[in-house]
Amino acid sequence: MSKSLPYSMKDVHYDNAKFRHRSFFKMVTQTLLTSNMRRECVSCSTGKFLGLLLIFGLTCLMLTHANKTHSVSHGLAKGIGTNEEHKEVTDVGIRFKKLFRRAPRLPPRLSPDEKVSHGNITGKLNEPDVEEKWKARQQNVKDAFTHAWSGYKKFAMGFDELMPESHHGVDGLGGLGATVVDALDTAMIMGLDEVVSEAGSWIESHLLERINHKGQVNLFETTIRVLGGLLSAFHLSGGDQGIAIAQKGPKPAIYLNIAKNLADRLLSAFTSSPTAIPFSDVVLRDSSAHSAPDGLSSTSEVSTLQLEFNYLSAISGDPKYGTKGMKVLEHLKTLPKVEGLVPIYINPHSGEFSGNNIRLGSRGDSYYEYLIKVWLQLRTTQDGNFTYLYDMYEEAMRGVKHMLVQKSVPSELVFVGELPTGPKGYLSPKMDHLVCFLPGTLALGATKGLTKEKAMRDNLLTFEDLENLKLAEDLAKTCFEMYSVTSTGLAPEIAYFHSKDYFEDGLDGGNKSSKYIKDIIIKHADRHNLLRPETVESLFVLYRITQDQKYREWGWQIFEAFEKYTKIESGGYTSLDDVTIIPPPKRDKMETFFLGETLKYLYLLFGDNSVIPLDKFVFNTEAHPLPIPLGKGTNMKASM
Repeated sequence: MSKSLPYSMKDVHYDNAKFRHRSFFKMVTQTLLTSNMRRECVSCSTGKFLGLLLIFGLTCLMLTHANKTHSVSHGLAKGIGTNEEHKEVTDVGIRFKKLFRRAPRLPPRLSPDEKVSHGNITGKLNEPDVEEKWKARQQNVKDAFTHAWSGYKKFAMGFDELMPESHHGVDGLGGLGATVVDALDTAMIMGLDEVVSEAGSWIESHLLERINHKGQVNLFETTIRVLGGLLSAFHLSGGDQGIAIAQKGPKPAIYLNIAKNLADRLLSAFTSSPTAIPFSDVVLRDSSAHSAPDGLSSTSEVSTLQLEFNYLSAISGDPKYGTKGMKVLEHLKTLPKVEGLVPIYINPHSGEFSGNNIRLGSRGDSYYEYLIKVWLQLRTTQDGNFTYLYDMYEEAMRGVKHMLVQKSVPSELVFVGELPTGPKGYLSPKMDHLVCFLPGTLALGATKGLTKEKAMRDNLLTFEDLENLKLAEDLAKTCFEMYSVTSTGLAPEIAYFHSKDYFEDGLDGGNKSSKYIKDIIIKHADRHNLLRPETVESLFVLYRITQDQKYREWGWQIFEAFEKYTKIESGGYTSLDDVTIIPPPKRDKMETFFLGETLKYLYLLFGDNSVIPLDKFVFNTEAHPLPIPLGKGTNMKASM
């Protein structure tokens, strides 16, 4: 339960009292009664004369005021009196008012940053031209999605991913047509009925057969992309009394039945493991599972399955999915941590963490994301106590602030470093683009999806919440500058930050006009861009929560850079090999998350806040929105 802020109405009354108007007579009286003034005035004849003159003037002022009031009220009561008489009285009053008027109190002034970000005094978008601007920009994103889908449909339909330059598809995710499923709910949200029909028809005709006959897939990737996409499509097409924004495509039951078939096979990763920690890989055709070649699983991967499995249990009425997923988090709760921070590997054979490497980038990121999101999903359920998830999240965020957050040199960008050798080792100033999920997660954890204005009005924010929200905004600034510091305006996969202990010259992003050209270091091996969504995801969440227009503007700049440097005319968008040079060399790969996440978050960022509201939906780590609270309901206590 959030604590109320430690101030009372007395503080408000005190603040107001500082600006309360004092009457002119009270000021004069107080002045005359001060001891110094009284002594000086009575000690000389000049003072006595001035005192008598002041008293005489005040008497005249009071008599004039009384006469004015009497004349006006008398005239109004009797319905008589001339304009000249009224004018004479009024003129006298005005002259005295001008003589003794107070200096006007100026209204509070916005800082230059606030003026830019809010656009007007209230910070609200009321002007039709401003709204039209964002509608037009949202349409640009919709057009980009259509262009990306057209390339995929022409050259790679049914494959996992498109290679847009060489005009063919590739199966890098098990051959389940991952782009089709990943993109489906984005098309639903955008109202692209033709795409929804095409994608839905392919899923209905081909996906179940693929699941029954395909070989090895990664548990994590298949859950977040394919299972998550099916579950979101189920709800958005009207399943479980969902919002039914999609009017085309299969009936919701089709998506649900395929999701159950897939999840039943994925469960073998849990049932084959000797501990609560699942194996990393599943063979779909025979429902078998095994660990990775090194015997380890990624901490983020085993802890980023629960939103999907919980929702499937809720809508299917079968608790087995949620049971297996939540046992992972219950087990992780019991393991030793470093101020809430965990190593990036875990051994499914022993159930223990492996190694000491701590980071919020790859293999660590979504562990922290799902702590708060699963708590948001389950907190209103009647059975089961899930406060341990929120406690783990809070402890971890304190650990992040204490052990990983640093500022760059010379311009003090806030960044999140890594502990490659554990808590007793050095802090590496390395920050993956993946870490840019954190600003959005911090903001979501602070307000629980409400706007900041509403959360503050209802006294729901603690000082720690406000501190986390400030950190979220600082980190979002850093993530945006990772884009703007490069020649292309697109971020590298990994950045290093100039710190008191680390600097390498000659490895800047190429944009010499950037204020942060000396703060951000980009090594040659890290200069690629995969069309990743994490920064625009955080911009979307922060805009929804703060209503600060700068996050929209930043998102637009990023979108324009994608359009300029990654668009392929024949259809699709491509990853880049080096964002620091122009023209940037292309990688010939369009990741599924470009349609499933990046364009979805940009579309929502530029759109109406009522579409997929953050207090009614939780996005899985692949940007598939799932409703909260859960649907039909499952006995979550039984699944514990």
